Amino acid sequence: MREAINDALHLEMERDPSVIVIGEDVAGGAGGTSGQRDVAGGVFGLTKGLYTKFGELRVIDTPISESAIIGAANGAALAGLRPVAEIMFCDFVGVCFDQILNQAAKFRYMFNGANAPLVIRMTMGAGRSAAAQHSQSLHGLLSSIPGLKVVVPSNAYDAKGLLLQAIRDNDPVIFMEHKMLYNDACEVPDGDYAIPFGEGVLVREGEHATVVASGQMVKIAQGAVDKLAAEGIRCDLIDPRTTSPLDEELILESVRETGRLIVVDEGTPRCGLAADIAALVARRGFASLRAPVVTVTPPHSPIPFARELEAAWLPDAARVEQGIRSALAH
Repeated sequence: MREAINDALHLEMERDPSVIVIGEDVAGGAGGTSGQRDVAGGVFGLTKGLYTKFGELRVIDTPISESAIIGAANGAALAGLRPVAEIMFCDFVGVCFDQILNQAAKFRYMFNGANAPLVIRMTMGAGRSAAAQHSQSLHGLLSSIPGLKVVVPSNAYDAKGLLLQAIRDNDPVIFMEHKMLYNDACEVPDGDYAIPFGEGVLVREGEHATVVASGQMVKIAQGAVDKLAAEGIRCDLIDPRTTSPLDEELILESVRETGRLIVVDEGTPRCGLAADIAALVARRGFASLRAPVVTVTPPHSPIPFARELEAAWLPDAARVEQGIRSALAH
């Protein structure tokens, strides 16, 4: 996924000179000379090679100020550029939340339909023992904001196609990359392809239950679904790919066929994505349900620092399997 995202940035910056990249260390090293830069490509290596190829006017290192990064990107978008801003960890949206909630998300509505082609990339998710301030999954919170589009890729192929689509979109897009997926590999075409927003994908097909998961939870759920398939229990596994817009019809159509829904999510159980999808099906697909909706999420608590506690906090394949079996027991 790391290489796929980097490839998408290279492709789109070559295609469109209005695309710029802005953030902390995106040029490879704050404060270094041009000869020292572009080695690491930022904290996670996502912007490697961009500074050397496109120069300091299009790959801009910033001070450690998320408010400044998003404020500058907002202005650049309104002025006709297509900024791709990086704020490293989604936990840091608290620092620049006004620029996202009250500014970027409202530009089209406040300024007579003005375009605001802005992408904000950020990592999400636990698994690195990075504790409660660097491990959150805030896609549900950001999906609740009208005016934003929210992308949560689960693999390298989707990450590249969705990022190309995000940069070309004329609205603000939050692009959330699970840090535990950066080294996950799959086949990715070299060329240009874009994946439309609001179109989920059926990862596995079955008739007994519908499982919906996003981000790293797709891989976790896939392990449980494949294990149960060996016993003859076959499930639809749906990856929405974007949480706003959400492919509601794909989920509802699947539930009409299976009669059971299990939602797996790394976000908060209260007012989060799992609760939202459960409510969607209860509201629009209640007659199809043969069992109560099951949600598999972390507990409603900050993420523990200790590795053993973090592992207990995170949903795993065993909990997903238990959730599926619970739904099938009705």
